[in-house]
Formats: sequence, C-alpha cells, structure tokens
Amino acid sequence: MEWVELSVHTTTLGADMVSEALIAHGATGTMVEDRADIPDPNKPNGIWEIIDPNLVNTLPEDVLVHAWFEPDTSFAERMHDLTAHLQEIQRAVPEFDFGSLAIDTLNVKDEDWSEVWKKFYKPFRAGKTLVVKPTWEPYEKQEGDRVIEIDPGMAFGSGTHETTGMCLELLEDVMQGGERVIDVGTGSGILAIGAALLGAKEVLATDIDPTAVRVARDNVAGNGLQDTITTLQGNLLDSVSAQCELCVANIIADVICMFAAPLTEHIVPGGLFICSGIIKEREQDVHDALIAANYTILEIRRKGEWVAMLSRRHD
Repeated sequence: MEWVELSVHTTTLGADMVSEALIAHGATGTMVEDRADIPDPNKPNGIWEIIDPNLVNTLPEDVLVHAWFEPDTSFAERMHDLTAHLQEIQRAVPEFDFGSLAIDTLNVKDEDWSEVWKKFYKPFRAGKTLVVKPTWEPYEKQEGDRVIEIDPGMAFGSGTHETTGMCLELLEDVMQGGERVIDVGTGSGILAIGAALLGAKEVLATDIDPTAVRVARDNVAGNGLQDTITTLQGNLLDSVSAQCELCVANIIADVICMFAAPLTEHIVPGGLFICSGIIKEREQDVHDALIAANYTILEIRRKGEWVAMLSRRHD
C-alpha cells in the first residue's frame, strides 16, 4: 500500500492539538519528534547513560508531528480541511504558540500524490441528476443526467467531500433555472459548473488562490460553459459589485461569519445563501452570524463532522 507522510511544524505545547487534528482528518497514526523529550545529557539518570549524548543534535529545531495518510479519493479535500482546521485552532487561541504550522509532504512529492489518488476517484452521483465524472474516467450518461466533468488538480473540490456534496444537493433542490449565481471560493469550480448545468443564467466564480482559479477555468472550459461562467481571482467583496439570486460559499466558518453581512450587498432581497465548510463545533457560530446579518435559516444539513446551511436574505 502506498502512503503519504506529512510533517507539521509546531511547538511542544502545540504538539498534542496538532496530533489530534491529524487523526481527526484521517491520519492512520502520528509520531512527535521533539527535542524536549530527550533528557539533559548533563544530568544523567536512569538509562540515559547508554543513549548517545549527541542524539539531541540530530533532531530538528521545530517540533514535528508526523502523520501517515492513504492517498484515496478524499485525500485532497482532507488536506484542505486539515489546513483550515489548523488555522482555526491558531485563531481560536491567539495567545498560544503553535509555531508556524507549516506542512511538509514527505516520501511522495506533491505533484506525485496529486496523481496517485486519481486511481480511487470514480464517477458518482451527487444528487438526483448531478453526476460528477473525473475527466480521465469513462461514464455512460443516463437519461436526465447532468454530468460535471472535473479534474480538481491541486484545488479543493472533487465532489467527494461531505461539504461539496451537500452544496450540490442543496443547489439541485432550490434552483429553478434562470438565476444569477455567485460561487465564493470556487476551488475546482465544481459548484459553479453544477449551478450552470442546473440552469443558472450566469455564474460568477471567485477565489483568492491563483492555482484554484486556473484549475476552475480549465474545468469550466472542459464543460463548455465559458459563456455562462466567469471566473475571477480575488476577494469578492473587494473586486466586484455583482448581485445574484443565489450565492454559494463552501469555505470555512470564520470566513462565512465575516462575509455574512457584507454578502447581503451582493444577494438580492429574498435571495438564497448556501454555505458549508463548517465543522460541527462551529455550527452555532455560523447560525448566529447569519441571524445577526438578517438572514432566515431555512435548512441545516449535517454529514459526518460537517454542516451546510440554506438561508434567505430578508426583503
């Protein structure tokens, strides 16, 4: 079996929380490499005398938490979630020194593991009519199918993650056709493409990550939807003044809470807002932020550790 080893740079104080986050996102095991675990060779005790006193000099300056993952079809999404989780931990306890939380990929290079998981990524149904099909896999289209051809590359959004799946299901449930749609944090472009196939009049897909924008544009072109979907790099609130009947944002809880009120400038009165990327521990925070920003919560969906919300902007 092939494995990917990740190493997160942290501190002695942060090691346990980082280890828990890695396990929560699918690591099969973790190991902490910390100079503080080596007794002071100048103060021998117990069995220290038989340990090489130069051992401490071979350990890295940072505390490293190593973890091992199987690069299956959900691996790219789990890495995205892990990064978001680590950022949320750091923001939640600003007085706590977690170190850089930089992530190294060992044993398998980034460009290699991004290819390895493709063998596990097969066409699947993401709702009643939407079918997500990797560009490299064959699929015999059934009557009524709306097929999303996708190659997520290094961008978030293969469709296999619970958050993406719930957003696609909600889009399918609420769209009537003819809507203007804004997809905030488009990643691979999967939700924008889904909205277009469901009959959106026009879709604006934005992302601050230039890699994601490049991937999304390629996927939009691959689905022949360039006339319907416009993909832009940048922060929606800073770059455009477009309005929509439906906004979808599969990002993280902190960004949703921050964007909830300003997004009302882009959603017409009575328009809908679908949001996900919310870990269950942050459900109430997002709920409260939406209510405070004058939305009505219409539906809350939960899958595993994740939550999606459908809300309506007040008239």
